[in-house]
Amino acid sequence: MAPSNRSSLKRAVVKKARRSRVFRWIFSSMIVVGLLAAIGFAGFLAWLIHESPSVDTLKDYRPSTTTQVYSDRNELIDSFFAEDRRVVPIAEIPDVVIKAFVAGEDARFFQHEGLDLIGIFRAFVKNMIAGEIVQGGSTITQQVARSLYLSPERTFTRKIREAILAYRIDRYLKKQEILELYLNHIYLGHGAYGIEAASQSYFGKSARSLTLPEAAMLAGLPKAPSRFSPYVNMERARQRQGYVLTRMQEDGYITPAAKDRALKEPVKLISSKPREKVAPYFTENVRRYILEKYGSDALYREGLEVYTTINVEMQKAANEAVERGIREMETREKFTAGELQGALLCMDARTGEIKAMVGGRDYKKSEFNRATQARRRPGSSFKPFVYTAAFDKGMTPATVLLDSPVIFNDSTRGEWKPQNFEHKFFGPTTLRTALTFSRNVVTVKLLQELGLAYVIDYAHSMGIHSPLTRDLTLALGTSTVTLQEMVRGYGVLANGGKRVEPYFIRKIVDRNGHVLEEQTAQVEQAIDPRVAFLTTSVLQNVVQEGTGERVKAIGRPVAGKTGTTDDYFDAWFIGYTPSLVAGVWVGFDAEKTMGRSGVGGRAAAPVWLYFMERALKGLPVEVFAAPEGVVFARIDPKTGLLANPGTKDPVFESFLEGTAPKEHAPPSSDDPAGEPVRP
Repeated sequence: MAPSNRSSLKRAVVKKARRSRVFRWIFSSMIVVGLLAAIGFAGFLAWLIHESPSVDTLKDYRPSTTTQVYSDRNELIDSFFAEDRRVVPIAEIPDVVIKAFVAGEDARFFQHEGLDLIGIFRAFVKNMIAGEIVQGGSTITQQVARSLYLSPERTFTRKIREAILAYRIDRYLKKQEILELYLNHIYLGHGAYGIEAASQSYFGKSARSLTLPEAAMLAGLPKAPSRFSPYVNMERARQRQGYVLTRMQEDGYITPAAKDRALKEPVKLISSKPREKVAPYFTENVRRYILEKYGSDALYREGLEVYTTINVEMQKAANEAVERGIREMETREKFTAGELQGALLCMDARTGEIKAMVGGRDYKKSEFNRATQARRRPGSSFKPFVYTAAFDKGMTPATVLLDSPVIFNDSTRGEWKPQNFEHKFFGPTTLRTALTFSRNVVTVKLLQELGLAYVIDYAHSMGIHSPLTRDLTLALGTSTVTLQEMVRGYGVLANGGKRVEPYFIRKIVDRNGHVLEEQTAQVEQAIDPRVAFLTTSVLQNVVQEGTGERVKAIGRPVAGKTGTTDDYFDAWFIGYTPSLVAGVWVGFDAEKTMGRSGVGGRAAAPVWLYFMERALKGLPVEVFAAPEGVVFARIDPKTGLLANPGTKDPVFESFLEGTAPKEHAPPSSDDPAGEPVRP
């Protein structure tokens, strides 16, 4: 062989050897990198497994649930929640609902161990054929893992965590337990979490009563609750419903005939508009109470059951009465529509249970509760406290005071000349007449005679908690009070002298059935029952022939008093039967006069009448029975003495035993009103 050929061959061999060494090095490197990658991934996987949350607590898992508020007849009237969820045990969920969700979301749920590779492949194929995502690959168990433990981010790491947790959950829980978690936790649109809340939100019924078409429509929501919502697009929702029904048929859950019937059956949704709350001011009181006493977690997440005192029918009557009465006044007086405000509070006189509460005309526009938070001047509706104090001090409805001009000098107010509404004086006047016709001058003189301290203490004992003005204008209701205080105070008169504390919650029960608190009537004898009867007797006169005459159309025994401030800023009527006491306030939020039409008998009394006519409908007629120790006598209405045969229009007056007059009235007593006197 020539030297040149040997040299070429040698170079080729060397070159081949070099190439072989390079290939061996590359291959070895690849093996090493692969091993390192595998070790790294295994380590990463081991770390993910180690760092994944434990599923041991799932059997005791307590999802956020809705606090529900009930009426006195256990009707649901409101709810509070972070997530609108009402947990239902799996045993109470209809089989048709379970099958619909399993067919629509995870057909092999009962066969796989948390992960379904077959299902993932099948979903991939169907999505490719359809050209869009029509079927998901996540199992129900994966969805549980994702919603309970993971963020919504779409990353490779989260998907691995999800798979790990799904496998763990499937090994730890029974299938029925997983389904219970899923059906109570899943979001189904429009703020509804879980099957029960969704059923109520869409169909206005419990999940326990869902039909096949309804169950199939709800089972179509998890994939995209907004997109497939029947409120958003009914056609799209029906298409998704059809998909679920088809899957149910393919899986042998329903027959083709059942599927066809379900597709043809119309689905009746409740109104998409939020339901108007029947007692928003009342339930706001409930919410604040629970929030203050038990905290926000208990209120919004712990699913409390709150049983209240509110009566739905009375509340509806109160809502309509306030709106009707105020609207009539706005039309009559040509006020700007919606500007005039009103409030109404009704209480069971014997127990203190709040039966109806209206804090304003529109809660959505103003959450300020004018029944419990607003302090307004009560005007003449405060006078019964003065007269009751007088009767307790030995005076009687027949006691006579002189209704005549008087001038007071006050260090802060200066000279003050109280005037009657009629701007005239009526001479000798019995206390019955003075209260019946709301005579200001007599009331001021009465307060002066009794003493400010005595009357203030007396009003406080009857339930007025607000500080009261320590001057004689108190007689005319110049100190601000709440409507609730006034109702509580008049409740003492209705309840034979017993004061009851208003309350609005009967019982609170936690999600485990434990009673957290239970309230009952708090009753205390505040004043002599005979004294309470005397005032009630006079206040019945107010209704029959005095300033409250407008409400006598109710046609049953009632007692009450009007209230009007001097500037016509506030109009009141507080009235009662032996079992119910209700108060009404009407006025503007700002200090603005209603004009001379803004008197209690014209502005507030009609609202009270509209309400009580409905509140008392069907209830037996009650009378104010005189307690033992009350006697009656025929009295001359001008002198307050015993009537004689010639007395004109005598009255049958009530007295505490031993306080009735013993003298008879003279034949005539027409004493003129005197000149101004200075006390």
